[in-house]
Amino acid sequence: MASDEGMLTDGQWKKLEVATLKNAENLSSSPKSHPLFADLNIKSPTGGKGPVAGFPFRHVRRSHSGKHIRVKKEGAGGKGTWGKLLDTDVDCFLDKNDPNYDSGEGAYDELVDSPVSDPLDDYKKAVVSIIEEYFTTGDVKVAASDLRELGSSEYHPYFTKRLVSMAMDRHDKEKEMASVLLSALYADVILPDQIRDGFIRLLRSVDDLAVDIPDAVNVLALFIARAIVDEILPPVFLARSKKNLPESSKGFQVIVTAEKSYLSAPHHAELVERKWGGSTHTTVEETKKKISEILKEYVENGDTYEACRCIRELGVTFFHHEVVKRALVLAMESQAAEPLILRLLNEAAEEGLISSSQMVKGFNRVAESLDDLALDIPSARKLFDSIVPKAISGGWLDDSFKVNSDQDVGKSTQDEKLRQYKKDTVNIIQEYFLSDDIPELIRSLEDLATPEYNPVFLKKLITLALDKKNREKEMASVLLSSLHMELFSTEDFINGFIMLLESAEDTALDIMDASNELALFLARAVIDDVLAPLNLEEISTKLPPKSTGTETVRSARSLISARHAGERLLRSWGGGSGWIVEDAKDKILKLLEEYEMGGVTSEACQCIRDLGMPFFNHEVVKKALVMAMEKKNDGLLNLLEECFGEGLITMNQMTKGFGRVKDSLDDLSLDIPNAKEKFELYVGRAMDNGWILPEFAISDE
Repeated sequence: MASDEGMLTDGQWKKLEVATLKNAENLSSSPKSHPLFADLNIKSPTGGKGPVAGFPFRHVRRSHSGKHIRVKKEGAGGKGTWGKLLDTDVDCFLDKNDPNYDSGEGAYDELVDSPVSDPLDDYKKAVVSIIEEYFTTGDVKVAASDLRELGSSEYHPYFTKRLVSMAMDRHDKEKEMASVLLSALYADVILPDQIRDGFIRLLRSVDDLAVDIPDAVNVLALFIARAIVDEILPPVFLARSKKNLPESSKGFQVIVTAEKSYLSAPHHAELVERKWGGSTHTTVEETKKKISEILKEYVENGDTYEACRCIRELGVTFFHHEVVKRALVLAMESQAAEPLILRLLNEAAEEGLISSSQMVKGFNRVAESLDDLALDIPSARKLFDSIVPKAISGGWLDDSFKVNSDQDVGKSTQDEKLRQYKKDTVNIIQEYFLSDDIPELIRSLEDLATPEYNPVFLKKLITLALDKKNREKEMASVLLSSLHMELFSTEDFINGFIMLLESAEDTALDIMDASNELALFLARAVIDDVLAPLNLEEISTKLPPKSTGTETVRSARSLISARHAGERLLRSWGGGSGWIVEDAKDKILKLLEEYEMGGVTSEACQCIRDLGMPFFNHEVVKKALVMAMEKKNDGLLNLLEECFGEGLITMNQMTKGFGRVKDSLDDLSLDIPNAKEKFELYVGRAMDNGWILPEFAISDE
């Protein structure tokens, strides 16, 4: 048929017929709607009078019988309905060739279809991957690095919970690995409060965990006991958790089990640590245990060749001084074992298994610990003195040791009072590390009434802290500041550090990074005004040249002279009293602002006292002086006068604060034109009242 204007061609008629047939099939076979019905008007089932009460209009349809029926939301589904208006069986897509195509529609669809990212969900997924990889490789350093790189540190309590809950459903190996990892991450990567919060979450969810893990109560109790033994949870955690948990909950049962089954037994620490088979990698303690086992077995069978083979298999040539030390102690404990021990050491020296330097170090370590050994072996010194000549005559101990041994004997004393003092101070220090109670420690030292042994206490305090975590190191530094104000003289601190540095080489045998840590303690003591910079020179002159001790003093000087040394050193182990320096500065600024607006002097002094950071009071002085200049309110100096009069701010701290303002006068003058004139007036008042050292005025001129 010819095509005329307004008429359809043959081809167009065929397309129309095909389309009509398809529409008929769709209508007869499926109740789903078709585009042809898009323009149909759906009348109200109430005849235009509004919806039926209780039935929203769009959810109501009229059936063929005239009854009102309720259908699914949005009009989709339900008997006798057509489905959703825009439902089609055909995939919809945008056609760029369509004249009505809008280029902005594609971007909108992508935005709508893109999933919303939840930081916590992302963190959870990444954490599972880190834990799984750690359980496979056992690499603590990689796990710590991955967690640090992951960021989102505010979610670390979840990491604690996830690590423990995943380990609970696995073998003892993974449980031990989880405990080791938590100890490694403690304070350095995960804050103590975050580990505590993670265990609190575990206690709250133990009812759910018990569904999949039948012995969840017992396993979690052991994890908590292990955390307390490893000192990553405080013992008070148990009592506090009990108060916040219902007695009928499984979480409460966990706490009771941890207390009664694991932490109340004799030697509970050793039992808890061995419950899952011990550490996943060889540690110093493990090596010491193996050495003891080798020596005990040797004393029983007398097989020198076998004992040497076992020592060689340990693969710790740098630690053979421990073999020597333990062998000598064993010989002193048992007279019958002495000949066997001497034969073993002689054989090990002849074979080149134990070097001469390691042999001397081992003997030196025993010589230094004779006072402590005498508590258990009364004749320890006499026995040791009899062994040394035999070792020298046998050719397996250097002749020079005889001189060193004599010196050590001359230095040491049999004074029972000193031995008892050492024993008492260890208990006092250990209790302080658990309680963080400085006033109680000071009372305990006062009860001992032995101020002549103050340097010995300092040495013991830092030696014990060196072998612990950053928390204890920070506590030791804070304690030194408090003792400086209360009990110890500057001379006590100097002598104590000299004693420490004299034995620095031996300390490094047990603590690999001892020299750097001692340098930090020295530098921190200067920053906290426990020692003056000149005291370092005095300490250095009393140490052998080119020794480990003098190198440590040199390192401490470098740390102090570095830029922003004060803030860096205060943060080296987590900040004074557990605070970040910036937080302390904010608190100081707020209390000064309140005082400047009409606050009471006694209240301001109490606020400074409550900060608990006497070593940081120079910041109070600095901010008070700067605020007095800015606010043109010299009344702030009245607060400094009161603080000095009460002994709240020492002369050293006052001088240091004035010195910090003096160093920043050029910068202050940009905002306060008369800063230098004002500062000169403040210095004059400080000198008249004796707040600052006389040397300050000389340096000022």
